[in-house]
Amino acid sequence: MAAKRILMIVGDFGEDYEIMVPFQALQAVGFQVDAVCPGKKKGQKVRTAVHDFEGDQTYSEKPGHNFQLNATFDEIRPEDYDALVIPGGRAPEYLRLNDRVLEIVRHFAQNNKPIAAICHGLQILTAADVLKGRRCTAYPAVGPEVKAAGGEYVEVPADEVVVDGNLVTAPAWPAHPRWLAEFFKVLGLRIEHEEAAMA
Repeated sequence: MAAKRILMIVGDFGEDYEIMVPFQALQAVGFQVDAVCPGKKKGQKVRTAVHDFEGDQTYSEKPGHNFQLNATFDEIRPEDYDALVIPGGRAPEYLRLNDRVLEIVRHFAQNNKPIAAICHGLQILTAADVLKGRRCTAYPAVGPEVKAAGGEYVEVPADEVVVDGNLVTAPAWPAHPRWLAEFFKVLGLRIEHEEAAMA
């Protein structure tokens, strides 16, 4: 069976960990991941930002890596992909203004394909109007948008996940182990550990 193809929509000042970690982890277990950004082509880069929790009333922000895109936004066809990943950070705030981004998201939602979104990535799902009646979580500041879009916002610790059918959401990057593990399950991936041979 051919490896599942996963589309990841990123943008400038997306959260560094929330782009880098799933992009690499999904490839490590055999999926093909195409990372695209509106207005940019394969080989170009997006700038990322590191969001950290240091005791302030909101997250702090520091420069992250330059992340290289491996596909061209204008050339992708959503029907060629099995699942969608939407990282958080500041990028979703402006990506949700792009009509083509919203069309792509609606394709995945309407065809019941797996969607993994984290942190502020839920802003794109709210703008695409695909959360009505869906249980999900997000960065707490996005909770009011989820509710306004008709979704059921579930408040969970930063390292937890909410799964509603094919929709896998988490509040922030501390949830990566749980968020990715649940997304793997939705994608049909089973990871088995062999017992070490007795000496």
